[in-house]
Amino acid sequence: MGIIGSQLKPFTATAYKKGEKFLDVTEQDVAGKWAVFFFYPADFTFVCPTELEDLGEHYGQLQKLGVEVYAVSTDTHFSHKAWADSSDRIGKLTFPFLGDQNHTLANNFGVLREGQGLADRATFVVDPDGVIQLVEITSEGVGRNANELVRKIRAAQYVRANPGQVCPAAWEEGEETLAPSLDLVGKL
Repeated sequence: MGIIGSQLKPFTATAYKKGEKFLDVTEQDVAGKWAVFFFYPADFTFVCPTELEDLGEHYGQLQKLGVEVYAVSTDTHFSHKAWADSSDRIGKLTFPFLGDQNHTLANNFGVLREGQGLADRATFVVDPDGVIQLVEITSEGVGRNANELVRKIRAAQYVRANPGQVCPAAWEEGEETLAPSLDLVGKL
């Protein structure tokens, strides 16, 4: 079975979160909410802080959409705190950073790099039922765009709230959607 449409698997992780220091997070904390699991290879690296900063700039929008963000790497929660304390970009971020040193989350989502102990650069969006709705995985040197992530989440939320409707390419909130039917076959 592919990962899209699959169920979030059980996990327990300790997170660093600015203002709260350390907290435990499980799949139960995600239940009933939209969530983003934002995997990145490692703390104290190069592309990762630029992506995380970009995600942080969109965090308020995501929260207004009812979405919680979890940054995840195979580093420990202690390493996440040290990185936040030493980096202006990371230190201003307020979403939780999950430590996955046991590789539970990276294995659950299928993004652990074999033989390296690092996660791929990957994003997963989980709906309130714990079902994975969106996946994006890029190569090591290609950073992600949080603006596009917000657009995709809006589309996923629209489709969930409007059964029988789908969002065409580059759909933005408020634009026309499609109602798949035999009448549309061959007409688009």
